[in-house]
Amino acid sequence: MTDQTRSLDTLTRALLDAAAKAGADASDAIAVDGSSIEIDVRGGALEQAERSEGVDIGLRVFVGRRVAVVSSSDVRPQTLTTMAERAVAMAREAPEDPYAGLAGPDQLVRHWDAGPLELCDPAPEPSPAELQEDARAAESAALAVDGIGQVQSASAGYGQRRVHLAASNGFSGGYSRTSRSRSCVAIAGSGLTMERDYDGDSRTFQADLRPAEEIGRRASERALERLNPRKPRTGAWPVLFDERVSSSLIGHLLGAVNGASVARGASWLRDALGEQVLPAGLSLIEDPLRPRIAGSRPFDAEGLPTRRRAIVENGILKGYTLDLATGRKLGMDPTGNAARGTGAGPSPSNWNLALTQGPHSRDALIAQMGTGLIVTSMIGATINPNTGDYSRGAAGVWVENGVPAYTVSGVTIAGNLRDFLLRMTPANDARVWLGRVIPSLLVEGLTLAGE
Repeated sequence: MTDQTRSLDTLTRALLDAAAKAGADASDAIAVDGSSIEIDVRGGALEQAERSEGVDIGLRVFVGRRVAVVSSSDVRPQTLTTMAERAVAMAREAPEDPYAGLAGPDQLVRHWDAGPLELCDPAPEPSPAELQEDARAAESAALAVDGIGQVQSASAGYGQRRVHLAASNGFSGGYSRTSRSRSCVAIAGSGLTMERDYDGDSRTFQADLRPAEEIGRRASERALERLNPRKPRTGAWPVLFDERVSSSLIGHLLGAVNGASVARGASWLRDALGEQVLPAGLSLIEDPLRPRIAGSRPFDAEGLPTRRRAIVENGILKGYTLDLATGRKLGMDPTGNAARGTGAGPSPSNWNLALTQGPHSRDALIAQMGTGLIVTSMIGATINPNTGDYSRGAAGVWVENGVPAYTVSGVTIAGNLRDFLLRMTPANDARVWLGRVIPSLLVEGLTLAGE
C-alpha cells in the first residue's frame, strides 16, 4: 500500500469516532486494502496484464433500530466525516428493523490467533514475468496434446489483502490473506464441433499450487473427452455428479439452511430441523479453522468467534446458518457466520464445508450404476426455493453396463432436492484442499430429458 494509506485499524476507529459525533447510537466499520495481478497469455505472448491496488472502507450506523450503510475508497479525514453524516441522515429515514444491532460483549470473540490458520503466504509476491511464465507453461502443455487446436486462455494470478473490523461495542480485529492461481481453457475440434473445457488451481500458499504443465494438459484432456456428444435416452436413470460439479448439490442444501432464506420462509428446509435430509451415516461439517484454506477466519464479520460445527450429522439437520439478525428473527443463537463487504451489512454465509466420503472409488460407483449418466458440467438452473424442485442442463458421459460409452450434451436433469438428496451415495475422491470437500455423488432415479 502507498505511504498515504493509514493503517486499517486507525481508519476503522476514525470512522467510529465520526459516526458517534454525527449522532449514531452505535456503529461498526470495515476497512480492506490489497492488491492483485492477473496475467493472460495467448499464442505464447502476453495478451493482458492487469494490476489493481486500493483501499475500501465501509460504515454501518444505527440510530435506534434504524440502519444505514455507506462505503468509499477515499480515506481522507474530511471524507470520513461526510460519510458518517450521510449515514446517520440515511438511517434516520430508514424503516425500523427490530432485529438490528451489534453483538453484546458476551458474544464477542475473546481470544483469537490467525497465525495457526496460515492465511497469508510469507513467500515474496511473484513478479509479472514469473506469472507470465506460469501461464505460458500451461498453454504450451495444453497445445502439446494431440487434437487440441487452440487455447482460449491461460492465466496466472496473485492477490493479497488485509481486512480490519471494528465496532462501538469494543471489538477490533483483522488479518491478512494471500491467494495464488493458475488456469487454462483448451479447445478441441473445429467449426461447429468444437468443445472446450478447463482446469485450474487456487491456493493460499504458492508452494501448494499444482504445476502449470499439469493444469494445461488436464484442460486439453477434458476438452477432448467432450467431442462428438449425443443426447441420451429420456427416462429415469441413476446420475453420478462428478466431483467437479457435486458441490452444487450441497450448495442448494446450504442455500436452504441459510438463515436469510429460512427467516423469509423461502426455503424447502424451513421446518426441517431435527429431520433427516441426507442418508444416514452422512454428515456435513463446517470448519472455518482449517489451515491454508480460503474460507478460514478467526472471527466473523460481527466479531463473533468462528467454530467447527455439524450442519448435518448422521443425516439429520442440526442447525441453520445464522448471523445476529437472522438468529434474533428465528429466536436462535447466531452461529458465527456473518459475512460482509464494504458496501453492505452482514448476511449469513458458510465457510469451509466437508461431506462424509464413502468407502468406494468413483470408478466403483460407475460400475455400480449400470446404465446412467456421469455429469461433468452443468448450465443454467431452475430451483424452486419453496419446494426444492430442481431442473438443470448438463453434459457428461453416458454409461452402459457400468462402462463409459459415449459423450452426451443437451440433457436436462430434473427431480426434487428434498427427495433425491436422501438417495445419494458418495465416492471417496474429494479434493481435501478445497473450501468445499465434496466427493462425486451417485443419485438414483433422476429424470433425464434427452432424445
